[in-house]
Amino acid sequence: MKKIFFALIALLVLIQFIPYGKDHTNPPVISEPKWDTPQTREIFMRACGDCHSNETKWPWYSKVAPISWGVYHHVVEGREHFNVSAWGAQEKNEGDDAAEEVEEGEMPLTSYLLIHKEAKLNKDEKENFIEGLKRTFGEEK
Repeated sequence: MKKIFFALIALLVLIQFIPYGKDHTNPPVISEPKWDTPQTREIFMRACGDCHSNETKWPWYSKVAPISWGVYHHVVEGREHFNVSAWGAQEKNEGDDAAEEVEEGEMPLTSYLLIHKEAKLNKDEKENFIEGLKRTFGEEK
C-alpha cells in the first residue's frame, strides 16, 4: 500500500514538468463587439470572459497538472470558438448563438460554475443577459 501511495505522489510530481497547460499569457485585446450596455459586458466578462476573451484570469489551480491541462484546453477551445477580444479579426464569430447557449443552460459550463460562484446568474441577471446578448450579437439564424 505504501509503494502505491509513493508511486502516485511521484507521478503527481513528475507530471508537473509536462509543459502542456502552462502557457498562461493572454494575447492582446484586438477589438470588442459593440456591447448594447456596460452591464452586458460586465456579466459576460464575469460569466464567460475567462474562456471567451483574451482577459482570462488564471487561478492557482490552473498551474497544477492535471487540472491545468483541462483548464488550458477549455480556454484555447473557447477562444477558438468565440472570442470577444478578437472581434472582427476571427474567421468566424459565433456570437449569434451565445444567447441560446445561455438560455439552454449550456453555458457557462457546469464544471466552471462549481468553482466560480460569481459566474452563476440569478433569474433576473440571466434574463437581462440573454436579452443583452441578443441585442449585442443578434439571434441565431
